[in-house]
Amino acid sequence: MQPHPNVRAVQDALTDANARDASGTPSAVRLLPEAVPTAAAAAEALGVDVGQIANSLLFEADGEPLLVLTSGAHRVDAAGLAASIGVTRLRRATPEFVRTHTGQPIGGVAPLGHPRPLRTLVDTALAAYGEIWAAGGVPQAVFPSTYDELLRITAGTPAEVA
Repeated sequence: MQPHPNVRAVQDALTDANARDASGTPSAVRLLPEAVPTAAAAAEALGVDVGQIANSLLFEADGEPLLVLTSGAHRVDAAGLAASIGVTRLRRATPEFVRTHTGQPIGGVAPLGHPRPLRTLVDTALAAYGEIWAAGGVPQAVFPSTYDELLRITAGTPAEVA
């Protein structure tokens, strides 16, 4: 059975970036038996702390897409984040906006593998964990990474987002 096109796009992006997990092994997308559309569900399925889950949240920042990778243990402070990055309007993206800019569904948005690169902020709270898990393009797909790798493979900017 062929992997979903989104999973293939994420794996191709990981391979192209020479992405590594915490052990130094090439990062590989893993399919879980069931969908894990929330940080709590992903943490439970993987047997890890909810803070180790890198939620990929897409926002509309003055009309442009902004991907925020936040620890599953937080909620983004949209007003504070907007002020810190100098935008006048920051709001959670609609499902249509998410699909247009990522090609992926809410609950499965990966940090990479999108039609074009997105401006990305990476929650500094994720640096506290040696291993981080992120979505792999569909709600039942995940891949392991590290904070430094997420910054590198997304060309992300460290940010306090909570």
